[in-house]
Amino acid sequence: MRKAEVERKTKETDIQLSLCLDGSGKQSISTGIGFLDHMLSLFSAHGRFDLDLVCKGDLNVDVHHTAEDVGIVLGRAISDALAGREGIKRYGSSLIPMDESLALAALDLSNRPFLHFDVPFTTDRIGEMDTEMFEEFFRAVAVNGGMTLHIKLFHGKNNHHIIEAVFKAFARALREAVTVDPTLSGVNSTKGVL
Repeated sequence: MRKAEVERKTKETDIQLSLCLDGSGKQSISTGIGFLDHMLSLFSAHGRFDLDLVCKGDLNVDVHHTAEDVGIVLGRAISDALAGREGIKRYGSSLIPMDESLALAALDLSNRPFLHFDVPFTTDRIGEMDTEMFEEFFRAVAVNGGMTLHIKLFHGKNNHHIIEAVFKAFARALREAVTVDPTLSGVNSTKGVL
């Protein structure tokens, strides 16, 4: 079982996270931001990742520190659980429809962090979550997870549906990328290292 536990404590947030990549989607999530909890629940369920997460953040300021720091910790946990990244498929992509919305996530667990986030929103907030924070969240995941991550919205009108399609696509792409390929020996790279 590929698991990781990560803690992060700053003057802005206090986070404990446990992740199992070989799970069934079991989850216990509390960030203090209801909509972020909902999206992380979708990530866990659709990626079949077991996720326990508790974050106490300075929400009296705004959601920025909580959203970004949860992304940092989740990215670190993904990287730690993968250890040397031997035997994994490495690449994953998923195109997900959510009613009128259609989103793509494509990623490479290359240890070369990069994010391209092409998701226009038509509202500043969904619930108590600032929509601009979703890009910051995914940047933190990509940088700390050592992944190249491309996220694109092809079309969509309902902002809830848009970001839900994004999180489901990311979960399914990551599920594919972390899958062990029994035909691989070592890392999936002609260089012999990721």
